[in-house]
Amino acid sequence: MKPNYKQRESFSGATRALCVGVALYAVVLAGCRQDMHLQPKYVPEDPSAFFADGRSERQPVTGTVARGHLRTDELLYTGRANGVVADLFPFPITAVDLNRGRERYNIYCSPCHDYTGSGNGMIVQRGFPSPPSFHIDRLRQASAGHFFDVMTNGFGLMYSYASRVSPEDRWRIAAYIRALQLSQHGQTGDVPEPQGRTLLGQSR
Repeated sequence: MKPNYKQRESFSGATRALCVGVALYAVVLAGCRQDMHLQPKYVPEDPSAFFADGRSERQPVTGTVARGHLRTDELLYTGRANGVVADLFPFPITAVDLNRGRERYNIYCSPCHDYTGSGNGMIVQRGFPSPPSFHIDRLRQASAGHFFDVMTNGFGLMYSYASRVSPEDRWRIAAYIRALQLSQHGQTGDVPEPQGRTLLGQSR
């Protein structure tokens, strides 16, 4: 059966609509350029025919000195002195450093260790294994470098925070952990005399 005129007109309209749709789709695809993904570039150690030595990267200019990237301070970057985990800080710890350490601790450590360091943070309450309390004898006697090393390299289920927290802030967190330990085990004699008298007066 041959289609009548109206049917042929309908088919023609559908064909035109399809063609227009394909044309629009082609225009959209043409606008999705890949220049940012297909850049004419070399990645490190790619071979190159442009330079005589066949390498794409260039050697530093003779006499170039790296600044701030040599990490020659063993204590600051490893928590060790002469290869041994150290119980000292690479810079004086001030009130500003402790406040910064508290801030970083609350952000990165409290979810597991809680705000007091007892190891009962929110994700522990949700079923994650509990880390040891900072107030047990073993960790109270641990060196400051130990805490820095654990933050740097991870330990057990705890992963490394080296890419998240700068070395200086890791030391500040270690100092704040020391403050938490003192807060739970301090004696009245540890408090300066004027504040000590105030505390004793309040306790009566």
